[in-house]
Amino acid sequence: MIRAYRGILPTLGAGVYVDEQAALIGDVSLGDDSSIWPMAVARGDVNKISIGARSNIQDGAVLHVTHDGPYTAGGVALVIGDDVTVGHLAMLHACTIGNRVLIGMQSTVLDKVVIEDEVLLAAGSVVAPRKRLRSGYLYRGSPAVQVRALTDGERTWLKYSAEHYVRLKNHHLAG
Repeated sequence: MIRAYRGILPTLGAGVYVDEQAALIGDVSLGDDSSIWPMAVARGDVNKISIGARSNIQDGAVLHVTHDGPYTAGGVALVIGDDVTVGHLAMLHACTIGNRVLIGMQSTVLDKVVIEDEVLLAAGSVVAPRKRLRSGYLYRGSPAVQVRALTDGERTWLKYSAEHYVRLKNHHLAG
């Protein structure tokens, strides 16, 4: 479902796949070749959600933002870079995700977190508000902690994961 909120309709880049059981509401933009899978929700009702090119938001993921108010002047948008894989049932709230990042299944990333480029966040991790995850590392746990540097193979795999989902969404678009 793609639905306007207060007259603002989500915008879709070229070659985007949005499953009919997903929900995009309000100020949400999807970059070229991105994909939103069943039961995922991107609710840009009180601030903006921006999803980069070739990024995929997997089944059951929840994406939301923080409103402009007395405790958060201007509110906080959700920005997801290019070639990002957001795993099943992950929750991203008012944070910034760099390029070539994998957010593991059932992970939670909270307000004002910044995840730099080329980060692997293990399944089930929780990233506390305002934390910064540095580029090139594996993080895991609740709260998430830096475990070790990524191998060259893992860095390559981050891009591969996004490319795989581009191929998969192309198959769905083709019927």
